[in-house]
Amino acid sequence: MTKKFGEKDSKYILTDYFVSYKIISYICSRIKRINMETPFVFGKIATDQNFTDRRVETERLLQNFRSLTNTIIISPRRWGKSSLVTHAAKQLLASEGDVKLCMIDLFNVREEEEFYTLLAKEVLTSVSSKWEEIAMNAKNFLARLIPRISFTADVESELSFGIGLEELKRNPDDILDLAEALAVSKNIRLIICIDEFQNVANFGDSLAFQKKLRAHWQRHTHVAYCLFGSKRHMLMDVFANVSMPFYKFGDLMFLQKIETEEWVPFIRQKFQTTNKVIERDEIQLLVELVDRHPYYVQQLAQQVWLRTEKLVVPSVVKEAYNGLIDQLSLLFLNSMETFSNAQLGFLKALIAGEKQLSSKQTLQAYRIGTSGNVVRIKQALMEREVIDVRGNEITFQDPLFEAWLKRDWFK
Repeated sequence: MTKKFGEKDSKYILTDYFVSYKIISYICSRIKRINMETPFVFGKIATDQNFTDRRVETERLLQNFRSLTNTIIISPRRWGKSSLVTHAAKQLLASEGDVKLCMIDLFNVREEEEFYTLLAKEVLTSVSSKWEEIAMNAKNFLARLIPRISFTADVESELSFGIGLEELKRNPDDILDLAEALAVSKNIRLIICIDEFQNVANFGDSLAFQKKLRAHWQRHTHVAYCLFGSKRHMLMDVFANVSMPFYKFGDLMFLQKIETEEWVPFIRQKFQTTNKVIERDEIQLLVELVDRHPYYVQQLAQQVWLRTEKLVVPSVVKEAYNGLIDQLSLLFLNSMETFSNAQLGFLKALIAGEKQLSSKQTLQAYRIGTSGNVVRIKQALMEREVIDVRGNEITFQDPLFEAWLKRDWFK
């Protein structure tokens, strides 16, 4: 039996349609809000309007670039070294016509031979974008190494040499002087920025390798080197150790945290451009909760922004802060399995605010062992980038890890 379609059914269908439309509209509005580009950047290089403060450091770096003064930048991880270098380099290229920039990342470089090949390739491609000229420069300046260059469909170049790797290690002079030779021939200034430079300390016979680099690079008059990385303790050993080849190689810049007062206008403006409001007190709370850590300030600001319809209130900042710790808790929990019992006792003593870490009372209360063990633990935790030691002051490099230890682990 076929049911007749009547007015009553039509009313229900229209009602259902209206409800469905409202639901879909609501979902779409939420998706649009979530997908809206958030005004805060973290986890990648911050440029232009996303770059915060660092005016003094930027000007100092620009002066070094212009005068071809070598620069070493040291700070804990995620404090904005790469963003600073990129920011200064963009300003330099916009104002100086005779300058070329070469950016090199040693993150995946583990051997001396890889370094030579990468250095040659990046230097060649930094002074010219035309593949014919790149090939000609390789032939003219690296002839003894029998260079072979191939190009993919997207004009990405691959460089290899016709001599063996051992021969390349014994005679790297042409590669180490390539930047200077090209700069002289083209009458330009060349700035070579090398990220993750601490990786050279892991090369086989690293000391001999560093001596070779220093011997060549210190004679260059048309090239400046900007060296930085993410392992502060390793960089300190390479550049601040009087017995190492790169000691006093250039201007040593120690990045400091950005002051809260500099964050206030930056964060406020980001909220304003998206029709949201955050007052000074809430900004100060946000910044100080993460101890002015540049990466976490941006990440927490994003979380607060996502949780805010119009006006930020303190409870939202605290909720976002605890939510951020929750997000990272699994990573922190996994890392705890890698600490020894004595190291855990040491961390617990730090969390408890103990100052006399080598005292008999502290050693016994936290089962750290001997006073000699304290020295070894500090060194091990520094090498793992867990703590930072400056004089008698010991601080956690990751403020959220410290907060998690207080809140969840040693509660």
